[in-house]
Amino acid sequence: MRFIGGIIEKLQRHPKRIVFPEGTEPRVLQAARQFHALRLGVPILLGDQAKITEAAEALNLSLEGIRVINPAESDDLDNFARRFKLLRHYQGKRMRGLEARDAVLQPNYFGAMMLAMHQVDGFVAGTRQITAGVLRPLFQTIKPAPQTSSVSSCVVMELEDSSLGENGVLFMADCDVIEDPSVQELAEIAVSTAQLARHLLGVRPRVALLSFSTKGSATHPSVGKVQAATALAEQKAVERKLQADFEGELQVDTALVPEIAARKLPDGKLGGKANVLIFPDLNAGNIAGKLARLVGRANAYGHILLGLDRPAADVSRGSGAHDILGVAAIVGVQSVDYQKLYPGAGEKLPGE
Repeated sequence: MRFIGGIIEKLQRHPKRIVFPEGTEPRVLQAARQFHALRLGVPILLGDQAKITEAAEALNLSLEGIRVINPAESDDLDNFARRFKLLRHYQGKRMRGLEARDAVLQPNYFGAMMLAMHQVDGFVAGTRQITAGVLRPLFQTIKPAPQTSSVSSCVVMELEDSSLGENGVLFMADCDVIEDPSVQELAEIAVSTAQLARHLLGVRPRVALLSFSTKGSATHPSVGKVQAATALAEQKAVERKLQADFEGELQVDTALVPEIAARKLPDGKLGGKANVLIFPDLNAGNIAGKLARLVGRANAYGHILLGLDRPAADVSRGSGAHDILGVAAIVGVQSVDYQKLYPGAGEKLPGE
């Protein structure tokens, strides 16, 4: 709660508008109620007004201060459909007007268009859908941020053991998007996650690119990929003027435990004090993230999307209301000064 409490305090000073496309989901309703109660800004629920009201009444929750929009009845529907059709045209995809309208009637597409058109400051979805159902509307609507070569994600873990990471806070990536990242993608994941850690924590990121090997203790093509990605991440960080330490390939105990790091890698940069962990593929990242939450009793806030032109998150279907609130707060804080993360982000849409 130390980390997320600080995030909430920051957002209270700069309240934002967050859209939640899954308006009838009980956990989303509870998170939206808390978002308003904590004075973090305006939560916006998408869906049928009557169904959302019924779901709120079943939870004995007031909708006061919570905005509800039914895409089918919105004055913005036709405009969003035109804009979406234009976006797809610029992406080389042809759509008929009716197809575009049917698309933006879907809450995730409508919410993504609200984000693209600057009607909201952040987007949070995923409590009822697989990852593709959340990412597809965002990727078709929101372009990658300037200077980024790929979009990925990270989870922010708040651990009971404050000796780990940065006073118990660990950034873990990629746990949601890229299944088997290339060297280029893995380096981009490392730099983008380091940028977010620097933005949210205000400290120098200490980034460990993980493997089953520590500095050549084993040989395998995947080890070589991590080694190459580490070198490329260091180069990218210099180009973006990001002050951070990168080290790889490292086993996770070498990355997190100073005593073990002293034995295995006495001359290492991180000294067992990594606050950012980069996994070699999605299998490792997703499994590790869920284990930390279930076995380690960590509070998990994610998946925060990295490299998009607007702030957004794809929450896990296993998330509770507190997790969703935390993710919404992080997305809101990102939006306060998003251009510090991605200079040049947030430019207008074609034809806007």
